[in-house]
Formats: sequence, C-alpha cells, structure tokens
Amino acid sequence: TALRCEAKFFTESRLLQRDVILGTVLHPNGNITELLLKEGFARCVDWSMAVYTQGAEKLRAGEKSAKERKVRIWKDYVAPTANMDQKDRQFVAKVMQVVNADAVVVKLNSGEYKTIHLSSIRPPRIEGEEKNKDKDKRFRPIYDIPYMFEAREFMRKKIIGKKVNVTVDYIRAATSSSETSTIPAFAERTCATVTIGGINIAEALVSKGFATVIRYRQDDDQRSSHYDELLAAEARAIKNGKGLHSKKEVPIHRVADISGETQKAKQFLPFLQRAGRSEAVVEYVFSGSRLKLYMPKETCLITFLLAGIECPRGSRNMPGGMQVAEPFSDEAMAFTKELVLQREVEVEVESMDKAGNFIGWLHIEGVNLSVALVENALSKVHFTAERSSYYKTLVSGEEASRLRKDKIWANYEEKKVEEVVHVMEEKERTANYRAVYVTEITDTMHFYTQDVETGTQLENLMETMRAEIAAQPPVEGSYAARRGDYCIANFSADGEWYRARVEKVQSPAKVHVFYIDYGNREIVPSTRLAVIPPAFSTRALAAQATEYTFAYIQVPQDEDARADVVDSLVRDIQNTQCLLNVEHSGVTCPHVTLQFAESKDDVGLSLVKEGMVMVDVRKEKHLQKMVGKWPDASLRSSRYV
Repeated sequence: TALRCEAKFFTESRLLQRDVILGTVLHPNGNITELLLKEGFARCVDWSMAVYTQGAEKLRAGEKSAKERKVRIWKDYVAPTANMDQKDRQFVAKVMQVVNADAVVVKLNSGEYKTIHLSSIRPPRIEGEEKNKDKDKRFRPIYDIPYMFEAREFMRKKIIGKKVNVTVDYIRAATSSSETSTIPAFAERTCATVTIGGINIAEALVSKGFATVIRYRQDDDQRSSHYDELLAAEARAIKNGKGLHSKKEVPIHRVADISGETQKAKQFLPFLQRAGRSEAVVEYVFSGSRLKLYMPKETCLITFLLAGIECPRGSRNMPGGMQVAEPFSDEAMAFTKELVLQREVEVEVESMDKAGNFIGWLHIEGVNLSVALVENALSKVHFTAERSSYYKTLVSGEEASRLRKDKIWANYEEKKVEEVVHVMEEKERTANYRAVYVTEITDTMHFYTQDVETGTQLENLMETMRAEIAAQPPVEGSYAARRGDYCIANFSADGEWYRARVEKVQSPAKVHVFYIDYGNREIVPSTRLAVIPPAFSTRALAAQATEYTFAYIQVPQDEDARADVVDSLVRDIQNTQCLLNVEHSGVTCPHVTLQFAESKDDVGLSLVKEGMVMVDVRKEKHLQKMVGKWPDASLRSSRYV
C-alpha cells in the first residue's frame, strides 16, 4: 500500500490539474488508432470518442471489423444478435402503439404483434419520493412524470400507424427481482434502432430532450448501433437546454379522469353534447366498442361507448365466476385497436349511462367506427340507432355482411317473417305541429326543413361567415377534400359560400357535397371548397337541414308519376313555411304530416285528393283514426287509379 500511495502521489504531482493532450498518431500507412482497432489490438473508449476529430464512426467501423473477424482480443467475441436470423434482425413493421416513450408495439407482415424497445435510451422518470408524495392520488406516469407526455406525443404523432424500419441491436435477457425470486423484474426485451424516412426515432427523442442516453460499462456490447450519434444528440440537447435539460419549470398536465365518476360525468355531459364533434385521442381500447379517450380541449379522460351497435362481449370476472367471451369479441377489439388506438379522432357525445360512461359516435378520417364494425361483420345494429342519422348506413352494412355470412353471421339462418300486429289500443296519436321552412325536395319524395325558431341564428351565422370569408378569402386549391369532412362550398347557383359535408371524392374535379343547412346536393371541383372556419362549424350551430318523408302515403313506383308528385310539391311547398308533426319513426328518417301554414290543409291529403298518390294504411289503431277518411278521398278523386 505504501508503494501504491507513492505511485499515486507521483502521478498526481505531475498531472493533476494540468492540461493533458489527447492526440492521434498518423503513419504513412494510415491512422494508427484506426489500424489498432481494425487489427483487434484495442477497443473504443466511450469517454474520449466525442473529442476524436477524424470521425468516430471510423473507429467504430474498425472495431466492428475486428469483432466480426474475431481477431486477437475479440477471439471469443459473440455478437448480441448472433443467434438471430437475418429476417429477425432487420424488418419493416407497422407501429400500432407507443408505450410510454421508449417502446413501441409493431405489427409484423405475418400479422404477429411485437414490442420493440428503443436501444440505449431512458425515458423521463421520477424519483420514488416524488412518486409517493401524494398517496391519495393514483400515479399516472404518462401525465405525472415531467416530459413523459411530450415524449409520448412526439412519438405518437411521428410514427403511429406508419411503416418503420427496425434493426435489432440486442436482446436483453429477463432479470429477476431477487436471487430467490422466480418472477422476473423485467421480461426479455428486444432492443432496436427504429427509423422512419431516414430519421432515428431514439436520436430525435434525445435531441428534443425527451430522453437520456444510458451509460454502459466499457465491456458491455449490448448497446445501440448508433450509440455515438445518441451521445452527440444528448450533448446538443444539454447545450441548448432542451426538455429534461431545461432550466425552466417543468410542464404540468392536470388531466381529470372522469371515467366511472358519475357526478363529474354529468357536469361534463352538456358541454360535450353542445360541442358537436369534439377532438379526442384514443388512449386505450377495452373492447370493440368500449374505449378510453383523452379530450385535449377539456383536458379530461372519459370512457366512451360506441352508439348504435351491439358488439360481442369479451371474457369478464363476474360474481359467479369467469364469463366466457362471446365469439369474435377478440377480433372486434383487434379491429378497433388497429383502426383507432392512439389516433386523433372526432366524437359526437349523445348521452351517458348510469355508470358515467359517455355514449356516442366516433369518426376517424371520415369513417364512422360503429358503421365500420357492422360492415366488417363484427357487430350488430342496436335498436337505439333508429333515431340516428347513421341508421340507414348501419342497416345496409349489416344486411351486406349478413348476406356474406361473414364472422358473426356465419351461422345465421333467416327466420320466416311473421306478420305481427302491435297492440297499441291505449296510445293516442299526438299532434304537436311546429313551424318549419321547407328547403329541399328530393326525387324520392323526401324533403328537408329548417326550424323557424333557429332561422335567425342561421342567418346571423351565414352573414358573419361570409363577411369573414370576404375579408380573408380562402386560397384556391388549398383544401384537400376527404369523405365525411365538414367544409364550406361555393354554391354554383349564386356564388355564395355555404356549410357543407363531403359525401364522396370522385376526383379533384368531382367532389360530391351535401349542404348541411339546406339539404341540397351538388358536385363541385375541389377548388370551390375550403376549410370551414372553427367559429362557424357545427359546434357553433348544428346542421339546420333535417330529413323527413310523408306519413300515410305511398310513393309511386312509376318514375313519371313520381316526378309529377315531386313537381307538384316543389310548386306548392318548397321555400315556404309549413307546419310539421312527427307521426312515427322510419328506417331512414321520421315520417311526418305537413300542413299549409295559412289554410292548415294537409299536404299529403291534398295529394291523395288529386289522385297523385295512394294511401298507406297503418295497422296501429292510434294512427288509423288519422287516415280513416283518406281512402274515401282517394276513391272520390278523378285521377286515382
């Protein structure tokens, strides 16, 4: 020990706090450092790689060459991925989920799902004392750990749903929580470099200050194949004070989780209902029709149930034991996950159940998830969908999948339809006429109306919207139309802008739009469409045109006869005020009676008297009284045939 202390003093007295020169020896045959590494006489030292001016990648390449040839100090070297096939070492996969900020779940070409951890980086974390500071509050890493949410969002927006290149760097073996325990503290991990468009995701995270680089022992070869780039990115992030290295106060995310909180959910319900379509991010998928959503504007988490459908139930723990999963419940959940998990969606909240779960419609890129599940034979239409504007689409989708005998309909056998007469003796027809303005009549004798009560609101909105558009005209051709999107369209008849919904994109020159406040349709070029200003969206004022059809009358099957009826209706009631009463629900829209505003004469009865249509006799007794005199009127008509 005396000699050791003397040796230490000898070195310290000559070198401590002195400048030490790090240099490179060049030889006519090349760089000695690189040659030593290439021939297996030396190994790279991490701490000095950053100051090497000739290119650190050359040193790593030399060391890699020696390892592959197993020369000298590397004669017993075994590569971390030596036992893997080439197809397992490098592959392309689709990102299905971002796990915190250092791992992703990908879908391989085989359909298999695999969790990939980003090599050599550590996501934001919090010390144990901070984590347990508030014991009454449930710890949520994604929101409670500083910069974890930002890191997850950075990855989610960049790679979710996209194809990425995966290069496996090493497999980290499972570790036990203690020497005597058989339960692993960490399961086996596949660690890899993930790139998209030539960008290393781990390096991008580190450069933003959303992750740090793991330091290894010098002989630890289980590290990223781009380790030096990660260190350089971290050095830049520290120098620029990015993210975790910032001196500023850490961002705080106060997110209210109202899942299952009935009272809180009741308070939120009116706001979400009035908002119309609200933006959301799908955080978790419990089943094919049950999801957890993050609402960024409301900064809350909600449980959301898809409206209008009945999805197969998964297995559940019940008081009497485990309830067995219904057929195709797993397939329905997988379908929903692949389509919407961690994607940005739009939701329309309609109601709430007793447990505080919100019920409504979810849209992603113009696709209604309820409709998509039904069309893919993974769900059935629920009777509550009848009062929805999506009912017709749901029914047609169910009918198509039933005819294919696909999935849940594989063993379906159509039952013989028996005529059922519903007994409704005690119920009386209710007459509650309200003033409406008829805006459009279709070739099928359906018509659209606006409520007179809200007419002033629409006029004010249109006036303000057009003034704003005139002050700041939209750039022609800047809008990319997508089916299901709300937009504004320049109507060809008067050159004015109106709110519309894209129904079909045939080509940039032929976009089918539906004017949501008037009920008419038009095919326009995309150059006559523009993004709807947020202040004039359906959140500000719901679509004003409502579709109806006539009750108690049969639509003529003959095209010419039907055209005559439509012409008559256009002359008599289009662009006029009438009185409307809903008589009963229908497959696609409510069936109503209309009265002329001044005379109070029934429009449908007038058509019957003129012999233009026939009476549709109802079996419900409370409705029979209404049309009891109509057949007589039709018989007296000179035109009735």
